[in-house]
Amino acid sequence: MMVMIQDKIVSTEIFESKFACNLKACKGACCWEGDFGAPLEEEELETLKELYPLYKDFIPEKGQRRIKKLGFYDFIEETQEFATTLMENGACAYLSYNPDGSAYCGIEKAYNAGAISYRKPISCHLYPIRVTANEKLAFEALNYDVWDICSAACTKGEEQQIRVYEFAKDALVRKYGEAFYEELDEVAKDLTSDK
Repeated sequence: MMVMIQDKIVSTEIFESKFACNLKACKGACCWEGDFGAPLEEEELETLKELYPLYKDFIPEKGQRRIKKLGFYDFIEETQEFATTLMENGACAYLSYNPDGSAYCGIEKAYNAGAISYRKPISCHLYPIRVTANEKLAFEALNYDVWDICSAACTKGEEQQIRVYEFAKDALVRKYGEAFYEELDEVAKDLTSDK
C-alpha cells in the first residue's frame, strides 16, 4: 500500500517493517555487493568533484587510482542514473575497511573528522529506503528495499522495535526537512496504532 505525504508517494512498508543496521553481522556488505554503485543525485556529481581534495586522503590509494582512471561516478544505462564508481571486484571506490574487516565510507569518515560538510551520498544515508524519481511526472516514490544481506538488520530492528523510517530519520530530515519527517511520523502512528 502507498500513501501520499506532501508530494511524495510512500510505501507503508517503511512504517511496518523493522530495521537497524547490524555492522557486526554484515560488515557493511551493501558497500561491496550488488551490480551498481550507490545511486547519485545530479547535484552530488559536482559535490564529489569539488570536495575531492578534502576527502581524498580518507580513501585508500587503490580507490584513488580507480577514481582517477574512471572518474567520480558512472552512468548506468540500465537504470538511467548516475552511481558511484566501482572497483574491479564490485566494491565502491570510496570504500575502505576497518581492522575487523567491516566497511566504512571514506567520504563519511572525512565528514566525521570535520574535513567536509557533505556526509555521503544521500542514497547511502537513506538505505534501506530507496527513492525513485520521475522528473517528467514530477513525483518521487519512497520504498523499502528488501535485501537478503540485511537479514541481521531486520532481526536487530525487530528486537529493538525500530521501524525503517525511524532508522532513516536523520537521512529523511536531511533530504526532505523536519516538517516532512514529522508528517511521516504522524501517518506512521495512525497506520500502526493497532499493530
